Amino acid sequence: MSSGIDHKLFSQHEHALEQDHGDCPQCGHKLLLKHGKRGPFIGCSQYPGCDYLQSLHHHSDSSIKQVLEGTSCPECGQRLALKQGRYGMFVGCTGFPDCHHTEQIDETPSTELTCPACQQGQLIERTSRYGKSFYACSCYPKCQFAVNHPPQSGTCQFCGFELLVERKLAGGRQLQCANKKCGKKQ
Repeated sequence: MSSGIDHKLFSQHEHALEQDHGDCPQCGHKLLLKHGKRGPFIGCSQYPGCDYLQSLHHHSDSSIKQVLEGTSCPECGQRLALKQGRYGMFVGCTGFPDCHHTEQIDETPSTELTCPACQQGQLIERTSRYGKSFYACSCYPKCQFAVNHPPQSGTCQFCGFELLVERKLAGGRQLQCANKKCGKKQ
């Protein structure tokens, strides 16, 4: 009885898909592809005796959008660059990964409204990593107050919360309490 399977395919080298990742620079033994809780990586075959690790994904300068001429990193002296990251644009050192200096870009205007949670910061417009606008306290991370709709000055007539948000509905624009526990329409 023939099963239709060509067994010669299985008699070839059983590790034909494994790549040679070279030798460990610390101890000279073979490097292997390993799998951890954060994904695949390359590690020494003599672990735990040798703890050499190498990222499987090479970090390149593809995130650099523009090198900023006439600037220098305050930590290492190399030039700064405008970079695209997971959470948007930022200024960072071109010497990454040796230097981890970064700076925020102050591109978002303030709404001139005081944060109702901490009474210290201003509500400023931010953009999420998905491109959606929201309004958060300028004292973040100390104060984590945020709303998804444009804030408006006013007090809720039901709970007394000192901020309202403007919602666009099918019937037009409507003010709503910014307190997530209340949320009643004004």
